[in-house]
Amino acid sequence: MLGLLGIIILNTRKISDNVKENIGFQIILNDNAKEVEIQHLTKTLDASDYVKSTEFINKDEAAKRLQEDLGEDFINFLGYNPLLSSINVHLKAEYANADSLTWIEKELLTSKLVKEVIYQKSLVSMINENVNKISFVILIFSGLLMLIALALINNTIRLSIYSKRFIIKTMQLVGATQGFIRRPFVLNGIKHGIYGALIAIGMLMTVLYFAQKQLPELIELQDSKMLATLFGLVIVLGIIISGISTSLAVRKYLRLKSDDLYY
Repeated sequence: MLGLLGIIILNTRKISDNVKENIGFQIILNDNAKEVEIQHLTKTLDASDYVKSTEFINKDEAAKRLQEDLGEDFINFLGYNPLLSSINVHLKAEYANADSLTWIEKELLTSKLVKEVIYQKSLVSMINENVNKISFVILIFSGLLMLIALALINNTIRLSIYSKRFIIKTMQLVGATQGFIRRPFVLNGIKHGIYGALIAIGMLMTVLYFAQKQLPELIELQDSKMLATLFGLVIVLGIIISGISTSLAVRKYLRLKSDDLYY
């Protein structure tokens, strides 16, 4: 369950970033802009920290696309092409917000090549608000599921130790130290934690495999390094949770009197 939560959180972030990186703006260029100057501006944009990708559209290509959308040849009707060349810019996720777009717009308008910067401010704000709301809900839901998972693991271990409470007390009565008694139980708990983590990883990989077969788009969301880190974290958590829960459960029965073991 913890591994599944990790995958949900990772994919939520990936989807959030993909949505934000679809946010962009259009730079309308002045009609007298030279090709060399436009190429230099495009290269400068591509090298910028905030740019994910750029696409230059000359006025002829813009007219062709508009004709396809309208289904009419407006150039023949008007007698000239009123459109200007432009550069479509897609932002990196961390810059896809209203504040960043405002200063980017101001910076671009200082160029003599740029006539106008077009983007939908209200749409940008709405997308960011919705992404933040959804991320918050998923975070709360994941937190609740994590608490449930921890409670289930802890209760399972406590029940296992409960069934051996008389063995623990017998070892204590014959003179074994608490550390000597606790050690094999903790090591056994850690071993089961590792086995459980490996089984969980195997099941997660199977689920991911079949999910990607059904939805090939999910392949683009997967990050091998992040998955490897997640699987490593699942193993570490399996060891820590099992070890601590086992140690606490054994300590409880070490502190009980013999008569209390029957209750």
